[in-house]
Amino acid sequence: MKAAVLHAINTPYLFQEFEKPEPNENEVRIRLKYAALNHRDVWIQKGQYAGLVFPIICGSDGCGIVDAVGSMNNESWIGKEVIINPSLNWGENDRFQAKDYVILGLPHHGTFAEYVVVPAHLIHEKPSHLKSEEAASIPLAGLTSYRALFGRANAKKDETVLITGVGGGVALFAAQFAIAAGCKVYVSSGSDDKIAHAIKLGAKGGANYKHTDWHKSLAKESGGFDVIVDGAGGPDFAKLVDMCKPGARIASYGATAGPWNAVVPAKIFWKQIDILGSTMGTDKEFSDMIGFVNSHKIVPIVAKVYGLNQCQDAAAYMDEGKQFGKIVLAIE
Repeated sequence: MKAAVLHAINTPYLFQEFEKPEPNENEVRIRLKYAALNHRDVWIQKGQYAGLVFPIICGSDGCGIVDAVGSMNNESWIGKEVIINPSLNWGENDRFQAKDYVILGLPHHGTFAEYVVVPAHLIHEKPSHLKSEEAASIPLAGLTSYRALFGRANAKKDETVLITGVGGGVALFAAQFAIAAGCKVYVSSGSDDKIAHAIKLGAKGGANYKHTDWHKSLAKESGGFDVIVDGAGGPDFAKLVDMCKPGARIASYGATAGPWNAVVPAKIFWKQIDILGSTMGTDKEFSDMIGFVNSHKIVPIVAKVYGLNQCQDAAAYMDEGKQFGKIVLAIE
């Protein structure tokens, strides 16, 4: 089969022949139609991820047709178009992942290929209202945002919610999910265009974090926040605390801007703020997330589509951080 393969740190994705996988018992093989990139794939390429192995086929997101099964119990899946839950071996405790937890695409070969093999219990039928490329963009970012917003921060209808860094996959899904749930959603971004796009989707407003005192103007406009979903961390985390209402919840799923600093502890304990770490999600949360996408007819935003043989170009585009929505690879 053809695949985009990484052979070492700081080397390009190479489009090449690779051994076609065969499903073991309780696994299925999927002939992929589309895959989608996440920042995880870029960090692996740069060596900024734990547990690196090479050669590796990255990719956590995919949509395709089941073409082979490893057990007669799964034959009913053959010919069905599915998407993949990339959260492998979550474990028995809903609060946190097990020690052997991994994400599809490292150390197990992922979706930047014509075929992928995954456990049968981790596939779900493609939402019927979505195109294949839209469905392929959901899994990792959709699951991460769903758990952060609902599973951890427990966002409710009519609450005021801030999504930081809108435009990236997780943040954009979080904004779409919160809007669909009836929350009053505001966003931040370093791009005025991305803020304008989010407002067109239903956000009430937003602020450019490159502007001085952006958090003060946003707090005044919104009245403060019940829930904040943040993937940046860094120096601005203290500003998020300042924007919180008493009893607010901050769900933190990433630290692209680095460690927190200058946070005043008294502001956290006096306002009774909950700071909640969140990574990926459980099998049930993935199922619930797909149900939410179906019931609210949510359509993911696809920023750009590349061919599988253009995987390196797609990764370079993602690394620039200019996209609004998901970057997708057409496999067929």
